[in-house]
Amino acid sequence: MKETLRLGYMAGVRVGLHWSVLVIVGLVTVTLAGGRFPDAHPGHSAWAYWSLGLLAALVLLASLLAHELAHAVVARRNGVDVDGITLWMLGGVARLRTEAATPGAELRIAAVGPLTSAVAGGVFTGLALWLDSLRVSGLVVEAVAWLAGINIVLAVFNSVPAAPLDGGRLLRAFLWHRTGDRLRATRGAAAAGRMLGWFMIVTGFAAMVLAGDPSGLWPALIGWFLISTATAEERQAQLRGVLDDMPVSRVMTRDPVTVPATESLAALLAEGAYGRYRHSAFPVLAPDGTASGLVTARLVNRAPIHARSTTTVAEVMRPLAEVITVAPDDLIVDLLPRLEASKDRRALVLDEDRLVGFVALADITRVLSWLTASARHQP
Repeated sequence: MKETLRLGYMAGVRVGLHWSVLVIVGLVTVTLAGGRFPDAHPGHSAWAYWSLGLLAALVLLASLLAHELAHAVVARRNGVDVDGITLWMLGGVARLRTEAATPGAELRIAAVGPLTSAVAGGVFTGLALWLDSLRVSGLVVEAVAWLAGINIVLAVFNSVPAAPLDGGRLLRAFLWHRTGDRLRATRGAAAAGRMLGWFMIVTGFAAMVLAGDPSGLWPALIGWFLISTATAEERQAQLRGVLDDMPVSRVMTRDPVTVPATESLAALLAEGAYGRYRHSAFPVLAPDGTASGLVTARLVNRAPIHARSTTTVAEVMRPLAEVITVAPDDLIVDLLPRLEASKDRRALVLDEDRLVGFVALADITRVLSWLTASARHQP
């Protein structure tokens, strides 16, 4: 899930929003302001209902963020690299670059999410009771009570033993511990996730068709997400088995063609590497010889034709901070999901600050196809 808006860093983890997060904010706001709040506490102004509904939706987002941050923090403490967190229409996603090394680490990373939501639910419950004892407006108490309930529901739902829910990761940790086979454990959790997904899709559409309840679309959407994500997790586990701890150095292009950051776009197009090699992307080197970014044909073509003689590569390139970088000994299977989610689908291979290679998603795909074909033909 790619972020649309970057919020910054929290607890050392990059946090962003996907545009679809507006859907959940709008849905929660409309549901509360247009139904629950007026029905439970009539007589207030429309402004009070809508402003409190929007505030509750934003606090719900903060609760989801706390849930994902808990995953990320515990993952880092257990040696798992975290790429970032993205909030979107169906909640939040903590993107982990690597996997837990042991079933115990997997259990700790998975369990802290529902635990955080349960704690949040308890805090909101206590706050609602305290506000009620102070004779605070019933509308405000209703909003806090709703936040308590939704966090408890999130804790319970996420504990269901089905991938990609936290409960599915707990199930995988248990199966991994029992069998000693991570792939087999992942398949079991993924199968449970698909079963739950299809159940939610069928019941959701049944509610819409038989009962005329449009809210059935929501569980149907969640079911579709569960099926697609559980299948993707199983595929990722299978890839780990095929790639068998293969390092990036096995597939990277060594000593790739580079371009200097100070070169003009006109020179790059006419006489530089772009013209000679017909590549569509090149690592960019700073004057001191260190990697400074990545330039692609798409970025070059965005520059106006009349300005290309005075525009340098450094002015249009994607800076190093926005480019995927890996070390030669990093595992391909850990790099693959990062490339699939990136804009350029390419990575620079650095040995400390020195550029030693270049790898594209297409390179890994070719190697994977060859390995898969070889595995099929083995007796």
